[in-house]
Order: sequence, then structure tokens, then C-alpha cells
Amino acid sequence: MFSKILIANRGEIAVRVIRACRDMGITSVAVYSELDRNAMHVRLADEAYSIGGETAAESYLNVDAIVSVIESSGADAVHPGYGFFSENADFARRITDLGVTFIGPPPEAIEIMGDKISARNAAEKVGVHSVPGTSEIITSPEEVILFGTEHGWPVAIKAAYGGGGRGMKVAHGPEEVPDALESAQREALSYFGRDECYMERYLTHPRHIEMQIIGDAHGNIVWLGERDCSAQRRHQKLLEESPAPDFPDEIRRAMGKAAVAVARGCDYRNAGTVEFLYQDGQFHYLEMNTRLQVEHPVTELVTGIDLVVEQIRVAAGEPLSVDQAGVESRGHAIEARINAEDPSGGRFTPSPGHIDVLRVPQGPGVRWDAGYQQGDEVSQFYDNLVAKLIVWGTDRDNALARMRRALSELKVEGIATTAAAHEAIVSHPDFAAGEHSTKWVESHLEIPEGGPPAGAGGSVESGEPARVRRDAVVEVNGKRFEVSAWVPETSGSGPAERPRSRRGSSSGAAGPAAGSGRVAVPMQGKIIKILVAEGDTVEAGDPVVVLEAMKMENQIKADRSGTVTEVKVALEDSVGAGDVVVVIE
Repeated sequence: MFSKILIANRGEIAVRVIRACRDMGITSVAVYSELDRNAMHVRLADEAYSIGGETAAESYLNVDAIVSVIESSGADAVHPGYGFFSENADFARRITDLGVTFIGPPPEAIEIMGDKISARNAAEKVGVHSVPGTSEIITSPEEVILFGTEHGWPVAIKAAYGGGGRGMKVAHGPEEVPDALESAQREALSYFGRDECYMERYLTHPRHIEMQIIGDAHGNIVWLGERDCSAQRRHQKLLEESPAPDFPDEIRRAMGKAAVAVARGCDYRNAGTVEFLYQDGQFHYLEMNTRLQVEHPVTELVTGIDLVVEQIRVAAGEPLSVDQAGVESRGHAIEARINAEDPSGGRFTPSPGHIDVLRVPQGPGVRWDAGYQQGDEVSQFYDNLVAKLIVWGTDRDNALARMRRALSELKVEGIATTAAAHEAIVSHPDFAAGEHSTKWVESHLEIPEGGPPAGAGGSVESGEPARVRRDAVVEVNGKRFEVSAWVPETSGSGPAERPRSRRGSSSGAAGPAAGSGRVAVPMQGKIIKILVAEGDTVEAGDPVVVLEAMKMENQIKADRSGTVTEVKVALEDSVGAGDVVVVIE
């Protein structure tokens, strides 16, 4: 067994691996950027080393810096977590060339499955079929248009070396293809370091079902049940559960068998997830993620198997602790991703900033996996996952009740989170009945409006006026109520609660009001595309710039119709919440 494991990651997953190491009596080694100098994973690790830089490219994606820490710390294994280098075959080889164990699959399996095109081909070879798509890298928008004309619209353009919904855009017709392709390539390059994309037919109302598998070096591969990840927005998961509701058992067994076949086809070892789309009684292979998934806790809660511990054991050469006959699913588990995003009106605007207050749910059947604590800063430079709220119940109804209870106990101030969206999801009759698909959140779910954590002019997808929160305690017939209201900044009187301004913001004050013609950004980020020039005529709602924040692209739209008289930013400019980027008269 290993004596010291370096975790080449940050945030929630680094904390998760550190805790598994402690359970096993293994020394944990953390690495950290300048912005993460006092982060939670740094505070919890047995040892921690600086790798410098601020952005992911300067720090957690700096191979030489990580290798230097491996050598200086004496680590004999590296756990990559998810994201960053977790599906990078070159990094895995670099680690193994040092004589250090990479806690993940062999580099050859990562290459086959990390390239989504070769993964499609590998699945076809073992009789597991995908939705109609291509096996070549897209070189021009015309290729996508020809494919859509032949196979029908919409068409999904997807990062060949990505996953988790990053680097995926959907074109509903030929006119959307150029922008969709450019955006997918740009996002893929930012998140995965490569911009190659491929395409496939986009199913209109599928459910996203995935199978957790794990294999060892002794030829054993098992599937540990399925997870339903259909509650999504922007092709990224919001909420996951196991087992999948209203899911035929014969399909479950066939899908599990197919997942194992795909894994055997590439001589897979360690933990992985084979993902499928399920629609109209049929399932289609989607992709294989050659790493631990964000949503692995739901599988852990229903099977009783610690997947991170199992990963470490398998990497050390030990056989699996369970065979297929010994895998049992008990009860029901649901996970809600608590992201630093404001879901008001379904916009899901990135919300980096300082966590002023964090009250964590507790009680029977509740688990909280977090990468942040009260007082920590959520940076615009990294992924926006703050924590995962996972519940277990004796059945799905019990689990839903516990999730509703846990969400009601959760309190976060200083940043906006997706908690309101989760409350809307788990309280909706469609979700309770299992009648939802990957399109359901965006097409059917109504998420109430709520103010951002700091007043900022302009908006993503909308021109809402800046609002502030006012809290009060009231008594009605002797009964005490705590109420909060988000009201226009200029309304009412008395003090308003204002969470701390974002770090790096050039203005702590609210930006211009909607309809003023002074279009401002609602959060920190980087300008990656300018869509207008001085003298252009625009309509209210037209996009004027594209802002990248927390690895997500956001269109900033005109708040009024008129003529652009000034563009106040340039490409690659960093901006803060409330900064005016375009003036319209």
C-alpha cells in the first residue's frame, strides 16, 4: 500500500481524497495556487506545497510544478481527482515514468476513451451503439451544416477531449453553427487544453443514465448500479440520483452489461463511468469518463462501497473488494451540486465571491462534501462547485423529503448558489413522478427571481434592475417569521444587507440600472468576444459581448435599443462586477 499520496487537484475533490487517505492511514500531500494559499484542502492535508500562479493554467495545469512537488515530497502515488489532469494520458505517463503510481486507468485506456471519437469506435467494436454522429474532427462549419441537413437538427457539437457538458454547444439550425462551433472550441480549449470537436445528433427528450464501473489488475470488472443525471442546465448536471426512477430492470441489466463490455474493450482498470442516453425504451452509448465522477457519492450511499478507497486499493495492485454478485443497492440517494451561480429566472449566472455565512444541513441521512468553509473565497478562475449535498433515504420519497429538509436548513450568504434551483426541482411534481429529461430544467422548470449577492448593473440573459436584500423578523398573531425580500436598490429606506464586494471588482457600487444604455457585467470575468462596434444599431436583448467567468461563457445583452456609441473593453480584458462594457444611445 502507498505511504504518501499527492492530490493533483483542489476544492471539494481534493478534500474528499484527503479524507480517504486519512481513513487508510496514508499521508496526504496537497498542492495550491496563490489564490488557494489558505484553501480548505490546504488546511486539511498532512503536507501542502505551493505551485504558484493564479489561473488553472498557471498552477494546477502546470505539469513541471506538480512533478517538482512529487519529487520533493516523496509521494509514491498521485490521485488526479476529476477535471484538470484526470483524463490526460500524457500526465499519467509522466507520473508513471517517475516510478510513481497514477491512481486511475492505464494511459492507453485514457487515450482511447479520452478521445470521444475513438471512444465511439471502441464501443461500436463491442456492440454498444451510439447516437448518429461522426468519427472525424470538425474542420469547418460547413461540415456541421451538411451533417444536420442529412441527419436532422438539432446537432450537438462536443469537445473531443472533454466531458461533463464543458465544450458542448447545440445548433438548432444552419445559422447557429458558426457561433456554436467557435464557442465549443473556445470553451474546450479553456477547460481541457485542446479545442478539437466532433458532432452527433442531439436527441430531443432523453434521460441521461450512467453506469459506475470499476476494474482491477486481475481482470475483474463490475458495475455498481446506475445514476440518473437528467436534471441539467447548459448540458451540465445539477442533481443526480441512484437508482434511476421509473427505469425498467431489464434495461438496467442490459446497460450494466454494456458498460462492462465497453470497459473490457479497452482493458480498463480503476474507477470509470460509462454514460448513456435513454429515450423511447432504447439506450445509446454517449461516452466514457475515465475518472471518478462528481456524483460518485450517490453510488457510495446506496452500495456502501467507498469508491475513493477502492480506487486506491486497486491502484496498489489489490483485487476488488466485491464481485458482481455481491453488489447490492439499498435505499435511494440524491445529490445536489451547490454551485456558485445565481439561478434566478433560470439564468444560472456565475457568482464568485466571499462566503460570509455558511450554515450546513445536518441530521439523519445527510452528507455534505465541500471544498469551502465560511470565510473562504470562491474565485472566478476555477470551477464553480462549492459543495455537494447528498441525502439517503429508505426509498425515493423518503430521500426527496430529506433533500427538501436539508435544502431548507442550508444557508449561504456572500455568494449566490444553485440551492433555489434544487428546491424548485425536488418540489416539482414532474420530478417526483420521474417525468423529466435533460431538457426539462430549461423548458419546464420555473425558478423564481431573486437578487444577486451584490447589486450589479446589466444582466446575463435579462435586463433586471439592480436589487439588494432586506431582512426582517416579523410576528403575526404571536408567531415569529424571518423574511427576506430582494427589492430595487432605490426603494424603501433603512439599511440594506450587502455581501462583500468581489475581489478584483473595480467598483463596489451597483452598476447602471436596466434600460440606461450603459451595459454592465454582473460578475468578474474576462472578455472573450466583442459582438458590436461603435456605430452599430442594436435591439434590446441583442448580445454585445461574451464574458467568461468560472469556466463558463455568458452572453451580456443590450438593455435597450439604439446605437452603440462606445465599446469600453478589448478582448482578454478582465472586468469586475458592475463594470460598463458598452454604451448605447
